[in-house]
Formats: sequence, C-alpha cells, structure tokens
Amino acid sequence: MQTYIALLRGINVGGHKKIKMADLKLLFEGLGFTNVFTYIQSGNVLFSINEKKDFLNLIYEAIKNQFGFEVPVLVKRISEIESILSNCPFSEEKKIASYFTLLNEVPSKDLTEEVKKLRLPNEEFVITENCVYFFSEKGYHQAKFNNNFIEKKLNVTATTRNYKTLVKLIALAKKQDC
Repeated sequence: MQTYIALLRGINVGGHKKIKMADLKLLFEGLGFTNVFTYIQSGNVLFSINEKKDFLNLIYEAIKNQFGFEVPVLVKRISEIESILSNCPFSEEKKIASYFTLLNEVPSKDLTEEVKKLRLPNEEFVITENCVYFFSEKGYHQAKFNNNFIEKKLNVTATTRNYKTLVKLIALAKKQDC
C-alpha cells in the first residue's frame, strides 16, 4: 500500500471554493482510497491505495462533480516531498521561512530562463523541474513572486505550501505508513 499526498490549489481561500475537510475526506474514501486524512483547511489530503490510478483526473473530476467547481490537484509521494525539502538551495534559516511552489509539470526551458532574469527586491527564488523555492524577507502575503505569478510566468499549474506544512505532511504520512 502506497501513501500519497494530494495538494489542492485555491480552496477555502478568501471565502471562495469552500470545501469542508470532512466532506473532502468522504469524497476521497468514496473514490476507494484508504487511510484518508486531511490536514488544515487549505486542501492537503493524505491517502493510501494499492493500485495505480490516474489520481489527478479522478480527484479533479470528483471534486468538480460533487462541489461544482474546478480545483487544480497535484499528487505527490512522500519521497518526492522529502526530496524537495532536502534539495532546498537556501540556508537552513531561510529554508524554514521559505515557500515551496510545487509544479504539476516541468516548465519550458525558455520560460524558466526568462523568469530567472527577474529581480524582485527582498525576494529570492530558485526554479527546478518540480518546485520553485521562494524566500521573501517581507513574508509571502506581501510578495510579488506568489503562486499566481509563477503559474502565469511559467505557464504551469502549481500550488504553494510553506516549510512547516510540508514537514507536517511528511510526518503524518510516515505515521500512517507504520
């Protein structure tokens, strides 16, 4: 049995696309997933399953059908999240204050090179194939280099989580695997 982490983008933000975590848990269980656990209201769902499926499309369509709106979904294995955290290019001090924008696909090299040329005051970022590492001295909510900016500039779907959330998701997933 493999444990996965589904990361939903843009739910329960500013009163839009509201989904109760209890309802989301029931939806995942209804799709045949086991050991379903949600973490905080921003759309983090841990689940297990034996067989391989097209998780993204299955979850995306189920949310669209049940709740009546579209929500981008990324699904990652624990090892992928661990790798993203361990490969963070920032110092440990900056890493724990950083944000990790997880990408659903590898961005084009041309777009990546264009974005790398950008210089934003008090903001640092590093783009990889599966993540944009981001640190801002002012904090995420005042930063220009946010999830929407990244999606637009790199032409990919993405979702952003902070360090603390990713660490907690890994811990919860490992606890479920015991």
